[in-house]
Amino acid sequence: MPDQITFNYLAILVATVSTFLLGGLWYSPALFGRMWMQEMGWTEESCKNAGGTARIFGLSFVLELIMAFNLAAFLGPKASLSFGLFAGAAAGFGWVAASYGVTYLFERKSLRLFCINGGYHAVAFTLMGAILGAWR
Repeated sequence: MPDQITFNYLAILVATVSTFLLGGLWYSPALFGRMWMQEMGWTEESCKNAGGTARIFGLSFVLELIMAFNLAAFLGPKASLSFGLFAGAAAGFGWVAASYGVTYLFERKSLRLFCINGGYHAVAFTLMGAILGAWR
């Protein structure tokens, strides 16, 4: 019989918040925000007029919380920093970014957009894995 899964809820919350904050920085004008909007065909004005920002941010946080719980369950209670980093990177690059890549090929989206979006998730999962693995 497998070991019972236990969760470090504080580590999961910190991993979620860190991913949320990383997204804010990643998609800001300081990093990739302007390029991302250009690749999406959006302007600052069109984003402001689209509305629904509170819903987008709120649901994004909930989805990132689900991602952190899922990664924590995958890592298990005996994870270490090195295993967390490796597993997070493997999930981010090997599952999430690669899945984006397949979809983007068929949707004929640009390599630049793939690098921005896939890169965010690869870094985010690596960061979450490090936090969850290190925080026992």
